[in-house]
Amino acid sequence: MDFPKLSERLPLYKSLANTLEQRIYNGDWPVGSVLPAEADLCRDFGSSRHTLRHALQILEANGLIYRHQGAPTKVVSRQRLRRFTQSFNSPIDILSYSRDTYRENLVEEYIELDQSLSQIVGAPVGSSWYHIGGIRKRQKLEEVIAWTDIYILPQFASLTKDPEHTQVMVYEQIEKKYGARIERAEVDVYAGAASPVISKKLNIEPNASCLVIIRRYFDDQDKLFEVTVTHHPENKYKYSMEFKASSEV
Repeated sequence: MDFPKLSERLPLYKSLANTLEQRIYNGDWPVGSVLPAEADLCRDFGSSRHTLRHALQILEANGLIYRHQGAPTKVVSRQRLRRFTQSFNSPIDILSYSRDTYRENLVEEYIELDQSLSQIVGAPVGSSWYHIGGIRKRQKLEEVIAWTDIYILPQFASLTKDPEHTQVMVYEQIEKKYGARIERAEVDVYAGAASPVISKKLNIEPNASCLVIIRRYFDDQDKLFEVTVTHHPENKYKYSMEFKASSEV
């Protein structure tokens, strides 16, 4: 186990957390056993209750102990959890497409959400949206790789007139033209059957299975301003991810 050197001046609660973690690792408190009462730990380590509780929070976050109000603190692991993280430089990295693709719009219309669309979009029944429906192709091969339904707020509808519209992701256009920036995103991924209409656009059998990806984008006021629903036929889309072990304690 790697612990900070003594020369590193840590806050008291982190120093105590390291000491307790080392004791657990050494087997002084085996997995399945309970830690001594807080009063006893404070006495043994010359710590205040505030410092001890902060240290116990770290141990719990690292997966070493389990705490429940009214019950003794239980040791559940000798070693801290390994956390893996994935970095995104921009929203373009979130299940995105390569830059050699473009969208061909076949539908552009103002709509009000019915019950079915309300559940998909995640907005109230009757709310107004601008709907863009189109196929995504690879530029050189003109191969159809997906059908996408895009729902944006009505005030953004004019972006479809921009010359670069079909080459650029819609959220990028919204950010550039209207200044609505993405603060958070939700992504749903599941297998689903293509409707007869979508099947025809993708030239696949009716009700054929597709990889469906729904992306919902929220601004800094946590307001939903764009939703995309994309159907990918089999073997037309691949997304690769790399995760790295986090060094965070």
